[in-house]
Amino acid sequence: MDGELFPRERALVAPGAVHVPDWLDADRQRELLDACREWARPPAGLRTVRTPGGGTMSARQVCLGWHWHPYAYARTVVDGDGAPVKPFPAWLGELARRAVADALGADAGRWTAAYDIALINFYDGDARMGMHRDADEKSDAPVVSLSLGDACVFRFGNTETRTRPWTDVELRSGDLFVFGGPSRTAYHGVPRVLPGTGPATLGLTGRLNVTLRVSGFTDAT
Repeated sequence: MDGELFPRERALVAPGAVHVPDWLDADRQRELLDACREWARPPAGLRTVRTPGGGTMSARQVCLGWHWHPYAYARTVVDGDGAPVKPFPAWLGELARRAVADALGADAGRWTAAYDIALINFYDGDARMGMHRDADEKSDAPVVSLSLGDACVFRFGNTETRTRPWTDVELRSGDLFVFGGPSRTAYHGVPRVLPGTGPATLGLTGRLNVTLRVSGFTDAT
């Protein structure tokens, strides 16, 4: 936030999991927000995700490249309007590669496949995300997470259980979080959004999380 006594520093939260504060500057945040608003329009736009048990996720979602539905991927919005999923833009893949390089340094060279999935989640002030693993892909490339708007408490746990040990990290607008290697399948979630904490100049009420992944799929998947 403005006027802090000490600047926030990058942090190794767990092996292979790195938080980089303020990675996106104000202009890049606005550009990404503008793109998210276009992606959220129908067809294949922002939707409420329904779980197999009949519940609904409180964060709404739109997908690029491959459409995620619990707990699989498809090329069409099979749990929505049935439209083809929106394409994954090359510039977003380049942004993901740069994020991994900046966060993981020399270790980034282990992964060469192109990023081809974006899951964009919109959280209003009451939305949450339970502890879960990103385990529906066939690639072990790092997950890239970018935050826009209101800050949140991001809970990063372990690979064995949804319970402790975990670390709570405050993610703010422009922050980058990358997790790969031994932390690629760690449980994580968002227990709380902090309403009214986003930068006023961004013009976003709520929180957007742009999550970028490598599918490891072929079109026959």
